[in-house]
Amino acid sequence: MKKWIIVAESGSDITFEEGRQLGIEIVPMHVTMGEKNYDDGTFPAEKICEFYDKYKELPKTSGSVPNDFTVLYDRIHAEHPESQILHLAYSASTTISYESSCAAAADRDYVTAIDTKHVSAGQRAVVLQTLELLKREPEIDREKLLESVREICDRTRMSFLPANLIYLHAGGRCSNLELLGSRILKLHPCIEILDGKLVATVKYRGSFRKVVKKLIQDCAEKNHLSRERLWLVHAPRFSDELAQEAEDMAKELGFKEISWVQTGCVITTHGGPGAFGVVGISETA
Repeated sequence: MKKWIIVAESGSDITFEEGRQLGIEIVPMHVTMGEKNYDDGTFPAEKICEFYDKYKELPKTSGSVPNDFTVLYDRIHAEHPESQILHLAYSASTTISYESSCAAAADRDYVTAIDTKHVSAGQRAVVLQTLELLKREPEIDREKLLESVREICDRTRMSFLPANLIYLHAGGRCSNLELLGSRILKLHPCIEILDGKLVATVKYRGSFRKVVKKLIQDCAEKNHLSRERLWLVHAPRFSDELAQEAEDMAKELGFKEISWVQTGCVITTHGGPGAFGVVGISETA
């Protein structure tokens, strides 16, 4: 018997194949390009960049709808009728997925949904830490599990840097003045996930190469990150050379386990090609 089965959206940047390997169920979010709607995670994120290059039009993203969860929850329950389902949801401040899950779970007492208040690799980190917890404590009771998951969410930190502001501008998230300033002054806004919201906090100045390494150092020190593990996040078209420099910086700071995560279609649509992020675990809540 499998007591708990974890569900997460494709926006967690856990691929369907990874989900199968780890025993995690992935429900798709959605991407619209032109007149066609696609399930996120069913095509390479590079196609987001190719679509924008060709049409100068940004794809549109949307969360998982109630029917996505209804179909998944029914299948899981049919296959594992004795198990409980734990949905670790993409931040409710950014999409409808959490609400959709709650709607689908209304008459299903075997489903529990938690708003992780994270997106992309931050949500991924929460999911993987929870999976490890369940492996360590397979008989953990429900209340202790939910309390532990909320603590994991609170201690997980994520920051990222768009390589440029073109996609944010195309999506109406930055002005013409901000776009021009970023080009002339080489300004790079740091986007942090704070209480589930994407908030621009610090503006770094200089080459993107310099700023990437500065972000790793600042995130590690400001957030008092545990040196046991670090996730480095990259969008399509992030250079291999810069990836090596970023990893070297993380090693210099004492991180023992460093994992790379490529952004999926949802976060690539918002951050654009070449974006970079850092996810770690704070030693304090």
